[in-house]
Order: sequence, then C-alpha cells, then structure tokens
Amino acid sequence: METPHYVAARVQRVLAEDDRTSELGIRVDVRGEHVYLRGQVPSEERRRTIETVAREATPGLRVHNEITLVEVREPGEEEHL
Repeated sequence: METPHYVAARVQRVLAEDDRTSELGIRVDVRGEHVYLRGQVPSEERRRTIETVAREATPGLRVHNEITLVEVREPGEEEHL
C-alpha cells in the first residue's frame, strides 16, 4: 500500500496532467482512507470535475471535496496613480 504522501502526490499529478482538469492549484491531503481536496475554483462544474478525476485516481478511498468557489469578475475601472 502506498504511503499517504505518495497518494497525495499521485492525485496532484493526475489533476495536473488530466485533460479534463489541468489543475495545479488544488491541495491534496491524505489521512488513512480519506482524501481531502482543498483550494478555490471559479465554478461548480470545475469543482465536480476535479472531484471526479480524484475519485478515479483513488479507487477504494473516500474523497472529501472541500474546494470552495471564488467569484471571478471582469476588471473594474482603471486605477490612476
């Protein structure tokens, strides 16, 4: 069985390399049989896709999706210094 450190590194690599996610900004923590995903993304769809990819990479482990949504807006008016 892989150590938690190796499982976390493998999931992070999969999230970075999978065409559906290409995600570098998600923290992965593994404690026993539990995988915790943490970070911020701009949409619920993105959040679910990351969870799906993580579940596929960790069969037999329980994935907890703690990823939060962050609102992405267009830049405001120009700031003059």
